[in-house]
Amino acid sequence: MKYFKIYITVACLIVFGSIHAQQTPAKAQTQAISIEGATAHLGNGEVIENALIMFDGGKITFVGSANMRIARMGTVINATGKHIYPGFIIANSTLGLVEIDAVKASKDDSEMGTWNPNIRSLIAYNTESKVVESMRPNGVLLGQITPQGGRISGTSSVVQFDAWNWEDAAVKVDDGIHINWPNNFSRGRSWLGEDPGLKMNKAYANQIKEIEDYFNNAKAYSKANPSITNLPYESLEGLFDGSKKLYINVNDEKGIIDAVNFSKKNKVSHMVIVGGQEAYKVTDLLKANQVPVVLNRVHSRPNQTDDDYDLPYKTAKLLVDKGIKVALQANGQMERMNSRNLPFYAGTTVAHGLTKAQALQLITINPAEILGIDDRYGSLETGKSATLFISEGDALDMRTNIISHAYIDGRLISLETHQTELWKRYSEKYQAN
Repeated sequence: MKYFKIYITVACLIVFGSIHAQQTPAKAQTQAISIEGATAHLGNGEVIENALIMFDGGKITFVGSANMRIARMGTVINATGKHIYPGFIIANSTLGLVEIDAVKASKDDSEMGTWNPNIRSLIAYNTESKVVESMRPNGVLLGQITPQGGRISGTSSVVQFDAWNWEDAAVKVDDGIHINWPNNFSRGRSWLGEDPGLKMNKAYANQIKEIEDYFNNAKAYSKANPSITNLPYESLEGLFDGSKKLYINVNDEKGIIDAVNFSKKNKVSHMVIVGGQEAYKVTDLLKANQVPVVLNRVHSRPNQTDDDYDLPYKTAKLLVDKGIKVALQANGQMERMNSRNLPFYAGTTVAHGLTKAQALQLITINPAEILGIDDRYGSLETGKSATLFISEGDALDMRTNIISHAYIDGRLISLETHQTELWKRYSEKYQAN
């Protein structure tokens, strides 16, 4: 009976595993590819009509006009009437860290405790996530995988979305530390009979002092050369020597000012504001200190009752017009599922003032520069990674974002997902009836 149960269990695992297994990662590029005739959106603000893009060995070897007299390399793809884009990049994401929100065993996006700079999101990243693979058909091919929770959440890494394991997926390991800045205001706990309205956070100054004390201890630790390793303090050393960036999650005007001044005081070489709902109020400060912003989800409601109704839609333009480097994210409820809408968030900014070239930069070269991977990704340039895709139409428009080919490091990746399998299955069912 015991062996019968084991047999049934194994059989069930095989059957359910066969229903949907991870898409096999594509093999390394072995033959050169030339794509000609499409409109190439380079991601750096340039557009080439009737373009010729060639790549070999995972690297782009030529970007220019198809009218030029140059020999085509390898397989030639006629993409006349279509569009070519660099792979889109989602910043500040928990993709691959959570599969099903209601199933605790599938959630690995946060650690217990308040001070966790040594917690690395990369080792928890699940390359076989059904959610992750659903990003690729919309052109989202890379992401910054970020831990959540606590005052210092941990260390993020950048990955590409077609790999067997997290080691293969890694594009940039341990790129930055993430802090959740204290709120100036807090809401009363109505379930305890308190007024649910906004009120001043009386502990704000003390909470900032706690962060400063923690950083001072980390700096003292790095100078002391101790015999016993303190992993949390050791993890912060990259902030002071410039090898890591400091990502501070903060939205309000005073909080942003305090966060920038905190970074300057602690001689943090590179910092990034994440959220930045009121960043448009302090653009002079951000520009003077060269602080980029990973902006809150564009498809959001205004935060304050006296905000413009369309403020979340036009904040990107307000910042870009002031010379602030901006990238987009998909934070909030259902963040992982909404990440596939990244190109459409960029499209919304076009309807509210940005040009299409500017909007494209919000999800290509800008996040690449913020994350420190712009030497390889973020734009279609000779020598960079051949991480790109071909779309039937405008990729920032959900009606025409229809991808026929997608490549990561020159590898032709699968665009099949659990969702496309279900779509095909039930399409056949109802057509049959």
